Amino acid sequence: MTSPQAPPREPSAPGLPAGLGSRLFTSLPRTGQRLKAEQYVRGLLALRGRKTLRNISDYIGGDATLQNVHHFISVSPWDWRPVRQALARHVRSLLGHEAWVVRPTVIPKAGRHSIGVDQQYVPHLGEIINGQQAVGAWVASERAAVPVDWRLVLPRRWTEGPVRERASIPAEARGGSPEECIRELVTDPHGVVAPAPRPLVVDAEGADAVALAHQLAGHSQAFIVRAGRDTRLRIDASVLPAYGERLRSAEELIATLTRLRRPVRIEGGHTIAAAVPVVAPQLPSGPRDLGAGPHGLLLVGEWSVEARSDVRLWLTNAGGQSLPSVLRLTRLSDVVQRDFDRISERVGVRDFTGRSYPGWHHHVTLASVAHFAAVLADTDRLLADEAVAWCRAQDAGDENIPTGR
Repeated sequence: MTSPQAPPREPSAPGLPAGLGSRLFTSLPRTGQRLKAEQYVRGLLALRGRKTLRNISDYIGGDATLQNVHHFISVSPWDWRPVRQALARHVRSLLGHEAWVVRPTVIPKAGRHSIGVDQQYVPHLGEIINGQQAVGAWVASERAAVPVDWRLVLPRRWTEGPVRERASIPAEARGGSPEECIRELVTDPHGVVAPAPRPLVVDAEGADAVALAHQLAGHSQAFIVRAGRDTRLRIDASVLPAYGERLRSAEELIATLTRLRRPVRIEGGHTIAAAVPVVAPQLPSGPRDLGAGPHGLLLVGEWSVEARSDVRLWLTNAGGQSLPSVLRLTRLSDVVQRDFDRISERVGVRDFTGRSYPGWHHHVTLASVAHFAAVLADTDRLLADEAVAWCRAQDAGDENIPTGR
């Protein structure tokens, strides 16, 4: 009996650049595992439609390979963490690195059998969805963003009794909420996200900005954290002594101090912004308030020129930077969203449907590698276009020669 026809490939789909696989998968102990990892990534890059284990198996070799692919992804005990660490190093080296960006991702599912699926409330949607929630850490620059680490939210029904054992969820895996996953990502001493000097942008609506600020400050991390309208803060009396020190919502603070608003020019046009020096109250288990003094905490509000009633709020300890620089860093979250939509979705980062916890991590790790390969292919084309433009400008005697990256 002949095997079913393989799913169609993307036209001119990129492959792994020469030598990249051997560098990223060097931690895999066996040659066969490294080969399977490269084949899986090629399938993610080449296939159209959903990147299921069956579709990738058909692409690699038909029905005869399905069991091998399933075992490699869902059962094999290879450690995904060294692969992610190698990926982060190469992304930072080849594409540049302005900040770490941490963002949650919602993965709707039709059934309830895939790992981590449950009825879950999603703050930025304001509704309950049936599906998974994950948090990704991205290396981001103005040109491109690449995911390099992930945590999966594990609702209670997945962490108790035989369900946990069947899903092969290790004892140390917690992650019962997106907020817990964010803390794990940014404070894990064995994780991918390295502390300063690169700032950390956390764009997670509904997360406790004050709690995250305390945690990140304790790790000496420069941060910019999305703040909710009801985040409770005080004006820093050491900077603005005439405004009182009572706790107020971030929305009230930013709306009250209108004299601090000013137009700011950043890439892409103009915006209206304000930076208010604030103090974050201590947590119940914390030793002190956070943010008083020079270069303490700032509450940054930003309005578009067209819609001044719609404000984005951020809490940051990057007070030593200019306001345009802080706003430019927040824009990296938009780069992440753009590249998730145009690349991560295409290489199937949300397509794993198995019950296996290691399987989910293996799949999203290799999908992140595929994302990197796709970005490199796009970047090569952009650099080639810039080189052509540079040559033409030289021939024409143009002084405004493109300088590339």
